[in-house]
Parts: sequence; structure tokens; C-alpha cells
Amino acid sequence: MIIKIASVGEPVLRGEARPLTPEEIRSQRIGDLIGHMRETLSDPPGVGLAAPQIGEPLQLIIIEDKADYHANLSQADLVERERSPVPFHVLINPRISLVSPPEVTFLKVVSAFQVHGNCAARSPVLVEALDHRGEPVRIEAAGWYARILQHEIDHLRGTLYIDRMWSRSFSSLENYNRHWNRRLRPSSGGHLMTHSTKFFEAILTASRSNS
Repeated sequence: MIIKIASVGEPVLRGEARPLTPEEIRSQRIGDLIGHMRETLSDPPGVGLAAPQIGEPLQLIIIEDKADYHANLSQADLVERERSPVPFHVLINPRISLVSPPEVTFLKVVSAFQVHGNCAARSPVLVEALDHRGEPVRIEAAGWYARILQHEIDHLRGTLYIDRMWSRSFSSLENYNRHWNRRLRPSSGGHLMTHSTKFFEAILTASRSNS
């Protein structure tokens, strides 16, 4: 069953999700909920979903980044984003910690609202949680996978990407694709500048000129 995604402003997206008990994890209800979340994640295709996003204030997330989702990305894009396929898995009552200080930025698109914003990302990260059977799991992740984990776990704390994004990077997806979503030629130093680099440099210039 596909469940409607909660929209910004709904209280469930701003509350603290509660942890699941061992009995709940093994229950039919949670098993069914995981199935519904997986169907919802596939329509339209997404890479992660937290229970609060479908109205359930529970510390439960699912993640899956299929190879099919990379079909329209170049090898250079995949390398830049440090993105590779991630199999479907469930994380319950997750705890996240940093392995190193924040050092990168990433593109976050909310397709339902067709808007874009850039946020600081921490990579790599360590996540400790329970799986769908209630067994402990420990994940060390970097790159795109780490970003997915951070974003979904944020949802369990009532934090949205708009809370973390650099406000000057906010744009309609249409304008982002029209003006920024392109690669530049290599710089004089031989380094390939990305659309994210260009976007941030333009925003920084505007910020300085207005200060």
C-alpha cells in the first residue's frame, strides 16, 4: 500500500519519533508498515524514507539506492557524489555519530515540491541500530550513503533539510536545472569544477556584495 507523504508544516515532521520496543519490532504491524514504506519509497523512486514522513512518529527508516537509479548519471557524477548502489535495509532506533568533522556539501532535492537546497554533510559517519529482526547492526558509511543516512535520521529528530541548508542556495528545481546544473570546463589548475562548486561560488559572491 502506498502511503501519502506528509508535507512541511504537519506536526509529525517536527516531533521527536519514539523508539520501538523489541516486541513491536517483531510485531505484524511493524512488518506490514515496513512493507508499505517500501512500496511508498518506490513511487516515485526514492532512496530513503523515515516513518514520520508517512505520519508514524517511530524511529524506523528504510534505505535503498538501486543501480537503476544511476542510469542517467555519468561516471564522473557518480565519482563526484561518491555514489554506489545500496541494497534495501531497515534501521530501527538508530544512533549516528561522526567519524570526522563535516567536510563536504551535497545537493538535496525535494521532488514533491520541486525545490532545491545545498546542505553541509558529514562524512564518514557511524550508525548503530537494530534491523527488522531486532538484531544489532553497525554501519560505517561515507559519500552519498552517509548523506542518505543523515537525512533520514534527521527526520526522526524533527529536523528537515531546510533547517540545515544554506538559505541562499534555496531555488526552484526548474531554475536550478536551468542556471546551475551543468559542468564547467577544467580550471587552469586542471581541476574539474562541478555545478555545486559554481552554485556555491555564485551564492558566496552575492552574499559578500550584500554584506
